[in-house]
Amino acid sequence: MTTIRAAKLRDMSDCAAIVNAWIDTTEWMPRVHTEEDVAEYYQDIVFAKYEVFVADDDGAIAGMVALSPDNIVNALYVHRNHRGNGIGKALLDHAKQEATGPIELWTFVENHGAQAFYLREGFSEVRRTDGDNEEHLPDILYRWQRPVGGPHP
Repeated sequence: MTTIRAAKLRDMSDCAAIVNAWIDTTEWMPRVHTEEDVAEYYQDIVFAKYEVFVADDDGAIAGMVALSPDNIVNALYVHRNHRGNGIGKALLDHAKQEATGPIELWTFVENHGAQAFYLREGFSEVRRTDGDNEEHLPDILYRWQRPVGGPHP
């Protein structure tokens, strides 16, 4: 059974491994940081500064979402063996519940699956860049706002 819970420091290496695996298996995604640098970033920045929630599947980390204090989703990744099972939606719904206002997030233009997912989940496109990021890849800023008077997801 999969549950969404607050991440613990011991989950950090599993979360970094999910991100590293995604980078390595995504053809269009350049590796701009070593696996060790990604793990260090998750330890020093993500787990130190953001609210991180994980999808715990009987002790295995199936996915994670990181929400900044200003309601920016810094990361949303699902382990490849758990994709297509509603884990990304459950993590995003949890972030929506935790957020204190509108949520924003970035995704790459090449990530068509993510774009469809975010649009399906009520996000709207705010703007695009031609690659104003360290990967130098065009990306899109999305925003979700809780409907006025609407319930939490």
